[in-house]
Amino acid sequence: MDFVSIRIITDDINRLVGFYEKITGVQAAWGNEDFAELRTAHGTLAIGSTRTVPLFAPGSARPADNHTVIIEFLVADVDALYEKLKNVVEDFVNEPTTMPWGNRALLFRDPDGNLVNFFTPVTPDAIEKFGR
Repeated sequence: MDFVSIRIITDDINRLVGFYEKITGVQAAWGNEDFAELRTAHGTLAIGSTRTVPLFAPGSARPADNHTVIIEFLVADVDALYEKLKNVVEDFVNEPTTMPWGNRALLFRDPDGNLVNFFTPVTPDAIEKFGR
């Protein structure tokens, strides 16, 4: 089994896709007006409009209602990226902070309120773990 993607359901797909394109520098691949993917070498962030929910089961997902998942991106230099994101991100949860497990992390919210974590490994163990 391989993990392939995570999908966000949103009321405003153009706004959310545009936000993720700006913060990641990855151009979205649109399947149609209700579905887009931002593909990286190691995973895909899929974004679907609320019009796609009934295809699975009516009411099975609600937009802007996530309180448990953090969407994480490994970045080369979280501190430098923080400075660039100040003009894009409206809701920072923290400034870059070194976590006990060895990553320097920056948490913020996307326009739908989903938590996003940009992190850079900084300790030898973390660097080894994420060495690619």
